[in-house]
Amino acid sequence: MRLVLASGNAGKVIELEQLLADSDVHLVAQTQLGVSDAEETGLTFVENALIKARHAARATGMPALADDSGICVDALGGAPGLYAARYAGTHGDSAANNAKLLRELDGIPSERRQAYFIAVLVVLRHADDPAPLIAEGRWHGRILDAPRGNGGFGYDPLFLPDGYDVSAAELDPALKNRLSHRGQALAILQQRFAELA
Repeated sequence: MRLVLASGNAGKVIELEQLLADSDVHLVAQTQLGVSDAEETGLTFVENALIKARHAARATGMPALADDSGICVDALGGAPGLYAARYAGTHGDSAANNAKLLRELDGIPSERRQAYFIAVLVVLRHADDPAPLIAEGRWHGRILDAPRGNGGFGYDPLFLPDGYDVSAAELDPALKNRLSHRGQALAILQQRFAELA
């Protein structure tokens, strides 16, 4: 099965390709097909994932897989949430986003730094598919006082998963992929891929 991946985020592309390596699903990043990013105007992760999948499916005529994800911090009322990728103003500037998150949490004790990553994955058979496949994963933990590790991407160096004493950026990539919000959502979705036939 060949799907256009409605993302230009290199980290997401690599992570999803690794997660699907043993399946019969082949992803083609929308950037390889000359498709630009969709404008994310939704108010929820589900809405934004649907917008991105429809945009990619319409532009390519292919079935599409889209991911909308972010990190929600309890002490910040769920922020950065939907705006995680552009929290500091510039889309995809991980260093600035991480620095802003640390500033916002300055003085907040460790026990009040609970957070979770969320990923919503959507598969559309075609742009006007009225019955998309939708899966959600959440990965709980807390925000560290300073970044740790060089792996992963985005907020991974600041995220300490529940039950672990290393950041998401310090985890073995294969383990991270199994534990992560995106890995959880994809595992649910893979059980439903037969519906696409």
